Amino acid sequence: MPRSRKILVTSALPYANGPIHLGHLVEYIQTDIWVRFQRMRNHECYYVCADDAHGTPIMLRAQQEGITPEALIQQFSIEHQADFADFSISFDNYYSTHSPENCALSEAIYLANQAKGHITTRVIKQAYDPIKRIFLPDRFIRGTCPRCAAPDQYGDSCEICGATYSPTDLKEAVSVLSGMPPVERESVHYFFKLSHFESLLRSWTGEDGHLQHEMANKLNEWFETGLQDWDISRDAPYFGFPIPDTTDKYFYVWLDAPIGYLASFKNLCERKGLDFDAFMTPESTAELYHFIGKDILYFHALFWPAMLHSAGFRLPTAIFAHGFLTVNGQKMSKSRGTFIKARTYLDHLNPEYLRYYFATKLSSGIEDLDLNFEDFMARVNADLVGKIVNIASRCAGFINKHFSNQLSNRLINEDLFTEFAIANDRLAQAYENREFGYAMREIMALADKANRYIDNHKPWVVIKNPERGQEVQEICTLGLNLFRQLILYLKPVLPMTAKKTESFLNCKPLTWVDAHVPLLNHAIHHFEPLLVRVEKAKINTMLEDSKEHLKKNENFPQSSTFLAANPIAETIQFEDFAKLDLRVAKILKAEAIEGAEKLLRLELEIGGETRQVFAGIKAAYAPENLVGRLTVMIANLAPRKMRFGVSEGMVLAAGSGGKEIYLLNPDEGAQAGMRVK
Repeated sequence: MPRSRKILVTSALPYANGPIHLGHLVEYIQTDIWVRFQRMRNHECYYVCADDAHGTPIMLRAQQEGITPEALIQQFSIEHQADFADFSISFDNYYSTHSPENCALSEAIYLANQAKGHITTRVIKQAYDPIKRIFLPDRFIRGTCPRCAAPDQYGDSCEICGATYSPTDLKEAVSVLSGMPPVERESVHYFFKLSHFESLLRSWTGEDGHLQHEMANKLNEWFETGLQDWDISRDAPYFGFPIPDTTDKYFYVWLDAPIGYLASFKNLCERKGLDFDAFMTPESTAELYHFIGKDILYFHALFWPAMLHSAGFRLPTAIFAHGFLTVNGQKMSKSRGTFIKARTYLDHLNPEYLRYYFATKLSSGIEDLDLNFEDFMARVNADLVGKIVNIASRCAGFINKHFSNQLSNRLINEDLFTEFAIANDRLAQAYENREFGYAMREIMALADKANRYIDNHKPWVVIKNPERGQEVQEICTLGLNLFRQLILYLKPVLPMTAKKTESFLNCKPLTWVDAHVPLLNHAIHHFEPLLVRVEKAKINTMLEDSKEHLKKNENFPQSSTFLAANPIAETIQFEDFAKLDLRVAKILKAEAIEGAEKLLRLELEIGGETRQVFAGIKAAYAPENLVGRLTVMIANLAPRKMRFGVSEGMVLAAGSGGKEIYLLNPDEGAQAGMRVK
C-alpha cells in the first residue's frame, strides 16, 4: 500500500454567466476521474470548485434581465451544481467567489503584496461609454483595424492581420453597449509588479513536475519578451470586491478568481473541522493540483504563484493543462447543434457514456479532444456494453438460476485472476499520470481475455450435462470475479455503474486493493442490465434539440440592441457592390503561421489559378479540417503585403469574432472558380 497523502485538487471556475456545456466537461470529468482514483487509494483527497461570479459581463447581464448580480449568480450556481451532480462530478465543496471568505483572502493577499512593494499605481487612458457611463473592457469595443483597415475588430487585436494595439488606436470605434463612439478618459489604476518575481518564476516553471513540458516552453516566450505589470483594478461601476482604502476601485476578476480556490477550501475546512494551514503554508507536505484549460495558463503559472509566494502561502505542486473540445472534427457550432449544453445531453444520453468516451481520449498532454459521435456510439456499444457488461450478463444468469445466487468456493483458474490482479499497479500508474486513454485500452484488453475465457468454456453448453454443474458454477464464478476486477479499474470513470455493480455483487464499495481478493462462497443478487446500447436516434435528437434550445434561449441581445452594438455601415450603391468579383474557392492547403496568433495561411484554387490568402480564422478552425472544402473569396481584391507575405484576396465569413467565425460554405454542386451571383 502506498503511503497516505494529503491532496487538494481544483478545477477552473466556470463563469456564472451561462450554462455548462460539453466543452467545460472535458476538464471536470478529467479532474473527477483523477480525484476518484486517489480516494480509491485511500488518500485524503479534497476536490473544490466555485462559480467565478465577478466582472462587467455579469453586472451587465443582470441589468439586462432586471435582477441583481447576486440573484443572477445564485441562479447559475443552482444550474451548474445540478449539471455537475448529474455527471457525477464529486466536489467536496462547490462555492462562489462572491463570498466573505474570498473577500477576506483577496484583501489579505493584496495587502501583503502592497506592504512588500509589489503594488504600484499609475494613470492610464481608457475608453469610456458616455451613454452607459462605464469604462469599457477591450472586448466591449469594436472598430476598424489601424493596420489593415479590417472592419468590426475587437478593441485589443485584429483577427484578420493579427495586429495587437490599444483600444485608443482603433479607428471608427464604437461601444458594443450603446453603439456610440467611446471617449477617452484618464483613471488611476493599480498594478501588480510581476517582474519582481522573475527569478522565482523562472525557477519554479523550469523545474520538472510543476508544468507539462509544452506549457513550460510556452512560458519561456513570456520571459523572453519580459514580464509586464498586471492591471489588477477596475473602475466603478463594477461587480466585485472593492480595493481596500479606495472608494471607486475594484479588484479585477482575475485577481480574486484563483483566490476563490482557497476560499472554497477554507469554507470546507470551517464546515468540516479541517486544518486549512496544513494544506496551504509553505512548510506543508500536502499536495496542491490545479486542472485548467491551456488558454488560462498565464494567470495560473505566473500571476498566481507570485501572489501566493508574496502573501506567505505555498505554491502549487503542479498545474495540469488540457486542450479544447471539438465535435465531429470541427469547433463546437450552434448552427450545427454541436454546441451542446450539459443539460441537453443529460436529457437524452447516459452521462457515464461521455465520461468513458472522454477517458479514452485523455492523456497527460494538451492535445485537443474530438467528440466524434459515430465513434462515440461505436466505442460505447462495443466496449461498455459488448465487452464489460456482457461478461456479467453471460455469467450471472447461471448463478442466479442454477446455484441459488451462490458463487463457488474456489477459482477454477487462479492464473487468469492473478493476471487481472497484477494489472493493478500499471493501471494505477496510468491513472496517477493522467494517461486515461492508455488505462482504458489496457482494461478493454483484459475484458477481451475474460470474454474469450467464457467463449472457450461455453457454460451454456456445459450446463446441459447434469454431472458438470459444479464446473459451470466455477466458470461463472471466475467470470464474475474478472468482471468485478474490471469494474473496480473503471470505477473512477463509471462511478454509478460501479455502485450498481457493488449492489448486484452484494459487496462493500470497491477500493483499489480489492483487485487482489476474490469473491468466493458468496451470495450475489439478481442481475439487472447495467448499461444499454447507445441509439443513433437519440444522438440525432440531442443535436436537433441543441439547435432549437439555442434558438429559444440565445443569450445574445435582441435585434435592436445587437444592431446598436454592430451598426450597419453607410449605404452603398449597386455599382459599388458589382465591383466585387466573388468566386467559389477550394482550399488546397491550410497551415498555421509561426508568430501569428490568429492567422492561417490558405492556398486557394479558383478555377485553374492558385492564390495565397491570409485569414484570421485560427481560433475557429483547425487547419487540417479546412483542406478540401469550398468557400467564397473576393478574387479581385488588390494584393496586400503583410508581415508574413502577400495576401491575394479575402475569404468571406460571418460571426462575432474569435471562435465565433463561420466561413461561407457554397451549396453542393458548386465548383472552384464559379462566380458567385
